[in-house]
Amino acid sequence: MTSNDIILVPIGFTNQSLVALRQAVIVAKHTNSELFLVSVVEMPTALQKIFSDYEEKQKQFKDKLRENLVELSNKYCEGVSNVKCLVSSGKIYEEITDLAESVGASLIVMGTDGTPKDIKKKFIGSNANKVVRSAPCPVITIKGKSISESCDLIALPLDLNKETREKVTNAIQFARLFNSEIRAFSVSYTNDDEATKNKLNRTLSQVSEFITSKAVKCSTELIEISSSASFSGSIVKYTEDIYADLIMIMTKGEENLDLNFLGSNARKLINKSDIPVMSIRPAAKKDTSSFTIQ
Repeated sequence: MTSNDIILVPIGFTNQSLVALRQAVIVAKHTNSELFLVSVVEMPTALQKIFSDYEEKQKQFKDKLRENLVELSNKYCEGVSNVKCLVSSGKIYEEITDLAESVGASLIVMGTDGTPKDIKKKFIGSNANKVVRSAPCPVITIKGKSISESCDLIALPLDLNKETREKVTNAIQFARLFNSEIRAFSVSYTNDDEATKNKLNRTLSQVSEFITSKAVKCSTELIEISSSASFSGSIVKYTEDIYADLIMIMTKGEENLDLNFLGSNARKLINKSDIPVMSIRPAAKKDTSSFTIQ
């Protein structure tokens, strides 16, 4: 993400989506970015379609949603250079990702209520996970109830897979915008062999050297957990202990050492963490054996 970008904010009119909006406004002001507020109307059921007035009611509902979005814009978005309100119809996560691509969004900021008790009744919940996997740009999911005016520390979990290094560039760009420090860290099980731990330490050293060469502060740490410990839970606890403001993860490729952010660990981390989580999809078939940044 750079300055003068477009930030897409899905609005479900839940308290959590409003928290996400307030956080997105802070990012937009800091980067002089545009905000696109979008609310999605799910397609009517076959039963609803048999009523002759459903199309008119659908139109009225969309008009009302658009009015509500404008009200939110007037209430929360003062100081943002440009705000647009969009109402769309379809599957929520598909519409969000399609809109992000069509408007050229550089970032999606959306709320999540954590693990949904009743998926069908949650605007975000399961949709957040689907957006994270399909969005053409990074996605920040917000479960916590508070917002932060700054981003002083970015937590960057790393493994041994080359694709994980792609997020280093994103972390540097974001750190430059907010004058942040980056904490790169890896998680090792206590029963891992020394060769694996040495590789992790070398990777952390290389990442730190690269980040500091770009005039961004960086510190590193290798943390060890017991073989019975929760991987995602350990990351959440560590990032809370260091008072991180943002956790940055990859959503594909990180499969070493039982770390698979595409699967359950990504969902658990997003659903557990009160610290905002930025999820980044790696470029397809991209060679990331060396670091490059403009």
